Amino acid sequence: MLKGIMSISGQPGLFKVVAEAKNSIIVESLVTGKRMPAYSTSKISALEDIAIFTKTGEVPLKEVLKNISKKEDGAAVAKKGSDKELKAYFGEVLPEYDQDRVYVSDMKKVIQWHNLLQGKELLNFDEETEAERETDEPKDSAPEA
Repeated sequence: MLKGIMSISGQPGLFKVVAEAKNSIIVESLVTGKRMPAYSTSKISALEDIAIFTKTGEVPLKEVLKNISKKEDGAAVAKKGSDKELKAYFGEVLPEYDQDRVYVSDMKKVIQWHNLLQGKELLNFDEETEAERETDEPKDSAPEA
């Protein structure tokens, strides 16, 4: 679901990797559809590698996005107002989030990403659970002698 989707520091929105060049990757903006090179000097983060801090560890971004989709019944999140309202909303979506290490700016970014991915119909959790089930099935192995 999040494979090949990137966030590039200093660039608005999210990007999809479309090709690899000699010293860069070619990405396409999910907002404008324009393609551009992204160099290794840019701070590039793959969404599938991002996790949100909790009091007991970290939760993958895809789980947080799944929780938001469940709460919003698959619709985009209405813009929240104050910082207090955002914190309360995030507390509903991820009750264990670490309030000292997850900032309001992070919450806004996660909600923006959810809305963008939802608008582009890139949040398909049903497809992912089927793929996970296939990889979680035990493999037939010969008993040890």
